[in-house]
Amino acid sequence: MADSDGEYASDDELKRNGKRTADGRSKQTKASWEDVKRSWDTVLETADSGLSIAEIREAEKRRRLLRDTTPLQRGIIRHLMLVLDMSFAMADKDLLPNRYRVVLNNAIGFVREYFEQNPISQLGIVGMRDGIAVRISDLSGNPAEHIEKLMQWSEQQDPQGNPSLQNALQMCRGALYQTPSHATREVLIIYGALASIDPGDIHDTIKDLVADRIRVSVVGLAGQVAICAELCKRTNNHDGNYSVAIDEVHLKELFFAATTPPVTRTPEQNTASLLMMGFPSRTLAPKDHVSFCACHAKPTREGYTCPRCGIKVCRLPIDCPICKLTLIQSTHLARSYHHLFPLKVFVEVPWSQASRSTACYSCLTPFPAGPRDTVAAAPAVLGGRAGAKGGGKQQDGDQKNPKPELKGVSESGRYACQVCGNHFCIDCDVFAHETIHNCPGCQSDTREPEKDTAVAVPDGGVTPMVVDS
Repeated sequence: MADSDGEYASDDELKRNGKRTADGRSKQTKASWEDVKRSWDTVLETADSGLSIAEIREAEKRRRLLRDTTPLQRGIIRHLMLVLDMSFAMADKDLLPNRYRVVLNNAIGFVREYFEQNPISQLGIVGMRDGIAVRISDLSGNPAEHIEKLMQWSEQQDPQGNPSLQNALQMCRGALYQTPSHATREVLIIYGALASIDPGDIHDTIKDLVADRIRVSVVGLAGQVAICAELCKRTNNHDGNYSVAIDEVHLKELFFAATTPPVTRTPEQNTASLLMMGFPSRTLAPKDHVSFCACHAKPTREGYTCPRCGIKVCRLPIDCPICKLTLIQSTHLARSYHHLFPLKVFVEVPWSQASRSTACYSCLTPFPAGPRDTVAAAPAVLGGRAGAKGGGKQQDGDQKNPKPELKGVSESGRYACQVCGNHFCIDCDVFAHETIHNCPGCQSDTREPEKDTAVAVPDGGVTPMVVDS
């Protein structure tokens, strides 16, 4: 009889799944389906010039980077109210497990990305359910508080009732009314319903939003709603920002697009103004000296002392609770400026110029080896265009079965910076544009900058750039 601590297995099962050891116990092996190779992820180019999955993924990464990098005036200090639909429409399962869970998960990621891209901005969250607007979190610059509130709502509350756009907009207007004029006032609405139950005329609320210079953007989960289109059009100076998500990936793209500050177009917003800020230093008290912070009234040993009034706060950035001075660090200010001066898009490197590099300049990943006739046909000249011609047989084959082109995808897998000329892989290209917002090659350049540097101004003149040492 088999041991009691071992599971019984028939002889047929042992023949199929494993072998029996010397002591009579079965030795389990991997099932056949556990070693399945995902061949559809490594599809090679076929005879009919099909595209591989790797190229399609690379094209998707480049599509996010191929945007206009013209420096425009934007507000780096933002006040954004995030409005989430929590009505019965969010219980639909066209997004798995349902709309409500998908939106809350994306909202948590959006909060992290928003404060990563806008460290000196503030955010508040409002929900719509049961015909009223509920305040989830107040307007503040602490992402941990917003994420904690969202997780509590995700665990304790379920979608129910009808949404009310007017009540939500009135609550957002009241929260943004006291914000300073030098900062932007924005509202982002994630709307899943096709109707709104309002207590009054929502057009009067839209007029008040226009008068208070509050911009409203809407991301829809169902069909397009006329009042949402009118709301975005009138509050964005007839340049509406209303989109409807077609799937979960598209929803995340529309969601995270709001992390970029909007362009200032009205004359009132283009007026330059000086803003006083404080840069406090971090202090650490001895073990037997504990004091309360002015922001949370909690006993702490470490904190930051306001340079104006001398009060202690436990985190940055924040507005001083006593003198209302904006307290930040120099790194916060530096991270906010990449929206004003975006990194230029890296250009594709053809095979004729690919011989000058064998690995990525940043991560040292080896580049794929190209056809010998194409690489040797023309010298590697930085910044030039592909003018080399391959062998006759290769060229004739390309004419018979032309390969479909993907916009922005380099045939050599290399992408060159337009300033330093170094070659990077697609992953480093995405990391440089979406995370660090700087070129690793330009940052590692030890050459001295040119003395006669000038910056072009909109009226066609040239203003010298002065750099303080």
